[in-house]
Amino acid sequence: MQPAPLHPDVATATPPLPKARQQARLTAGLVATVVFLTAIAPLATDMYVPAFPQVAGELSTTATQVQLTLTTFFVGMALGQLIGGPVSDQRGRRFPLLAALLVTTAAAIVCALAPTIAVMTTARFVQGFAGGWAMVIGRAIIVDLARGAQLVRVLNIIAGVGGLAPIVGPLLGGLILQLSHWRFSFWLVAVLGFAMTLAVLVAVPESLPSERRHTGGLRNFVAAGRTVLANRAYVGYLVVAGAAMGALFAYVATSAFVLQTMNGLSPFAYSIDFAVNATGMTAAALVSARLAGHVSTRKLILTGQLAALAAGVAMLAGALWLGTPLLLAIVCFFVLMTAQGLTIPNGGALASAAVPKHPGTGSAVQGFVQWVAAGTVAPIAGLGGEHTAVPMATLITAGAATSMIGLLALTRPSSDHPSSPIGTGP
Repeated sequence: MQPAPLHPDVATATPPLPKARQQARLTAGLVATVVFLTAIAPLATDMYVPAFPQVAGELSTTATQVQLTLTTFFVGMALGQLIGGPVSDQRGRRFPLLAALLVTTAAAIVCALAPTIAVMTTARFVQGFAGGWAMVIGRAIIVDLARGAQLVRVLNIIAGVGGLAPIVGPLLGGLILQLSHWRFSFWLVAVLGFAMTLAVLVAVPESLPSERRHTGGLRNFVAAGRTVLANRAYVGYLVVAGAAMGALFAYVATSAFVLQTMNGLSPFAYSIDFAVNATGMTAAALVSARLAGHVSTRKLILTGQLAALAAGVAMLAGALWLGTPLLLAIVCFFVLMTAQGLTIPNGGALASAAVPKHPGTGSAVQGFVQWVAAGTVAPIAGLGGEHTAVPMATLITAGAATSMIGLLALTRPSSDHPSSPIGTGP
């Protein structure tokens, strides 16, 4: 799972800081802290995904209700990113960031102690909101302190290291289930949240002094949002990435039931498979980055969409007529995840290229749409219960098809920017 877009509009519009001041404040400790901030959301999700069947059993609930905890988390993430950026533009970065981390930590403790699925669902929403708030402020701090090539290098480091979280998370979650109880994963998230709070206190200064803070906040953000949503190319690539995100999280929400409950994999074996699939997605994204400027980005997106659609159709056929055999599920899941490594990052890049005057607003709206899509799809994918993959496979197929429609019907090659370094073209 790729990290969500953030909201740096105001920071990118401010005049450059003196070089000496940048070097004095943009420290390795600060960058490492922001890396941890970007990792908290995938860790908070992926560590307990292998435990879905155990959570359903212990809390006496259904697969759909357990998957609803993903929905509330993702909706919280979307709202946290959408609101946190403008608020920090007004109030500064450090205090809102510390508050968000403390709330994230407290919500993890509530999840660890949750006596019912209702309590856990509510706590997951709060955890997602605070986590999204922290992520958007972390990115804004980097944009405050870096410019030009330095900014690109630091953001690439953050994205590259942060991309390990979806790989490590499920493995760690599976190991926890082997040695302890699923609730321990939330205690671990709480410890990490507390550690990040201390790291911010030590390593992260206030990066937005009062004279550079922005008035207008959410009101200005709404006006800019209307502008970007009037851009047809932007909306088309928003559909490309948002629909692909929905297909991806149909897999995330239900794969534990498909592979463990229906096919008998152990939690640890499932975690290994999940990590392998996340590795495929990360590798595809890295290959795509290497091809930028040499191969059309639209062609890379279309390749990913065709592969995802083929995986969805094969999975649906297997669910309807073959009883979802293990080998078919494993292969289809790997193809799907790898394909989304071509589709989601590139779709987001072309969406941003379509609205160059509003980079932060465009990124914030992207993050909102993608996480809402993820949260909406997660419970729907589990409507059939723990013993059928038909709803999940249907959603994967529909998501891939919708993503392709966004590319072919709403965008045109001429709407891209051939002179940009992201490799667009015919």
